[in-house]
Amino acid sequence: MCEDVQAALSARLDGEPPGRDDAVLDQHVAGCVACATWLAGARELTVPAVQPPDLTDRIMAAVRADPLVAAETARRLAAAEAYARRQVLRIAVALAALVQLALAVPTLVGLFLSTELGPHAGREMASFDVAVAVGFLAAAYRPDRARAFVPVALVLAALLATTSGIDLARGVTTIGHEFGHLVAVVQAGLLWALGRGSRVPVPRPRVAGTR
Repeated sequence: MCEDVQAALSARLDGEPPGRDDAVLDQHVAGCVACATWLAGARELTVPAVQPPDLTDRIMAAVRADPLVAAETARRLAAAEAYARRQVLRIAVALAALVQLALAVPTLVGLFLSTELGPHAGREMASFDVAVAVGFLAAAYRPDRARAFVPVALVLAALLATTSGIDLARGVTTIGHEFGHLVAVVQAGLLWALGRGSRVPVPRPRVAGTR
């Protein structure tokens, strides 16, 4: 009898049909110490747990207010921005080097030879351009070594810009012929920016308990 009553009481606590009249169940519990004790324990088990308050916002606010955490966050953001700029410059330097190779290789293999320089001089200039382009590709691949190429690139760009300007003013060359020199000037600027960015130290995470 008690087992059936307790099963019905359990169903009622769970919100299910007890299968018996509530008045009959209550009357039995009132006169049965075992079932009354069981019902009291069952009610304690079925009482919903108290939902703890959500402290996420308070915790995050406290973390953001911590000067060490704020400084570390700023360092991480600066490192991410510096890395993104470096990647863009690496791609730009590599593309400029590929353009220079595309202009120099045909001359090196004997195609599109300049009538002003002749085959031999044209190949010499093309060999020089290929060597410079390979150096720029190496700098794009290893940006930490870009600074070593900067003096050569700047001097080369300055001399090419000066001589090209003089030759254009005298009418002994054309803008189309000097296009390759323009690429060298652009490369020098990009390489300078890449080398300058490589000097910026990358922020490192702060170890707890250290300064």
